[in-house]
Amino acid sequence: MEVKTLSAAFIALSSTMMLSCTPEYDREKPLIQANSKNFGLSSTSEILLTSEAGDKMSVMANHTFISEAASGTQIVIQPDVVKQTISGIGTSFTESSAFVLAHLPVEKRHEVMNKLYADTGANFSLTRTPIGSTDFSIEGKLGYAEVEGDSALKHFTIAPDSDGFSKAKYAGIQDESFDVLPMIHEAMAIKAKQDDGTLNIIASAWTAPPWMKDIDTWFIKGTKENNWEGTGGKLKPEYVSTYADYLVKYLEHYKEAGVDIWGLTPVNEPHGNSGNWESMHFTAETQNTFIKDFLGPKLKESAFADTRVLIYDQNRDHLEHWTDVILGDPDTAPYVYGSAVHWYSSTVDVYEDVMDRVHNTFPDFAIIHTEGTIDDLGKPAPNGILDPVKFQESGWFNNDEFWWNENATDWAYTATWAPNPENHPIYTPVHRYARDIIVSLNHWMAGWVDWNAVLDSNGGPNHAGNFCGAPIMIDVESGDVYYTPIYDVLAQFSKTIRPGDKAVQADTLLDGLDSDALHASASINSDNLLSVQLLNTTKQPIAYDLVIGAQHSAITIPANAVQTVRVQL
Repeated sequence: MEVKTLSAAFIALSSTMMLSCTPEYDREKPLIQANSKNFGLSSTSEILLTSEAGDKMSVMANHTFISEAASGTQIVIQPDVVKQTISGIGTSFTESSAFVLAHLPVEKRHEVMNKLYADTGANFSLTRTPIGSTDFSIEGKLGYAEVEGDSALKHFTIAPDSDGFSKAKYAGIQDESFDVLPMIHEAMAIKAKQDDGTLNIIASAWTAPPWMKDIDTWFIKGTKENNWEGTGGKLKPEYVSTYADYLVKYLEHYKEAGVDIWGLTPVNEPHGNSGNWESMHFTAETQNTFIKDFLGPKLKESAFADTRVLIYDQNRDHLEHWTDVILGDPDTAPYVYGSAVHWYSSTVDVYEDVMDRVHNTFPDFAIIHTEGTIDDLGKPAPNGILDPVKFQESGWFNNDEFWWNENATDWAYTATWAPNPENHPIYTPVHRYARDIIVSLNHWMAGWVDWNAVLDSNGGPNHAGNFCGAPIMIDVESGDVYYTPIYDVLAQFSKTIRPGDKAVQADTLLDGLDSDALHASASINSDNLLSVQLLNTTKQPIAYDLVIGAQHSAITIPANAVQTVRVQL
């Protein structure tokens, strides 16, 4: 990605030119207030560091502010340029996560869950859970309406989410009762014991039950016979309304189980996944009709009128067409809260230009990242991969070095059949996460959710063979729990970027550094505590001036590190 280096001329801009969050905001002309308002700062309040050198949310020495002119590399924060409201940072509940945690003794599981959801741990506040099965289900092909033709959904049940896992069937299970719904209940119980108890849950269906779809099955894999054109199918016209009822039924049953669902996406990845696991296709046009004529009115007439509907739920590069069609329809837009996006169209590009254009066109709608992970972890290279050795990763478990260096590849790395293989180079996992979150917050992203909270040491289980990384990985045989550097980075962001905080303008003057060397974003809470997030992707420390109004503080971010600088205004 490209970070623009700003000329010193911008610094002379008067504070009278400061803008709040408006559709007219223009990233090509950033406004930097560096010499007008004096916030009366004496020192930073707290500096946290996570680094390749071994720091894990370590507390560093504070730095003083002075009123002399800043120079060199600068991070310029404008606390008065307030942008989007943040809904949280977090990770996801999946059947695979629950299955892995069920292998731990109960007390050890409680320890892991507290690391995820307690304020003494990461305190994750924005989460996601599937409606039915996904690739990260143990056996897959799982739903809540198994009786074919049951249009009234009389047999609807969420029992599969709390059935648990049999010790007789799955060797090593310690708690047969633990499952997705119990995992959510345990997280909620942790939250209930603390002052900051926010747990916003987004629910996403991968597919309708097979009998509602034109393929009459969960998915059809690509084969030579179908010219490798696998599919998840689409809704039969006679069951479009029934599928909307299915989603509302899910909300009702989860409510009865004590779980309020904060947000809902009509389907995960409506473009499909070539039939490799559960999916169901929508176009922007058919999803627009579905929301406008079915889901939106049914939610409005139900007890769930306040459930936030997020459209799309796939890669950022195609977001604009979906927002133009759906948010641009005045009859549909009132039912919609915003858009959900994923990151799999590139390992390096955040698509900030896309998010800027969508925000500028539809400023009243949120953009939330609902899924991102280190995908195809350790998978052998399929045909058409030019670098099969690096395509298949190894050595990620209990090895922080793997996560802090260029060791990860994704589904399209050196693929001759990929549409844009240049967007999928080998990458550093920590950089991908931190860069994506920091840059996204600068470009109107309101929340960011990781995929599986917990996986086994292989990156599974996964019935489709699509193994992935996770913040926490556990050897289910030995019980060894590995908190990866991704956990540390996400925890640092989550603890310092809370629901209700506001993003504020942050600009980077790189003074000759590489455009990817240093990234920064900032947010402010209701107590005027400013949190500045920084990523140094280089192997050298970077000295910079943190500029806030008429003052600055000279700070250094160590090599290959994520740093949070907090300042009480």
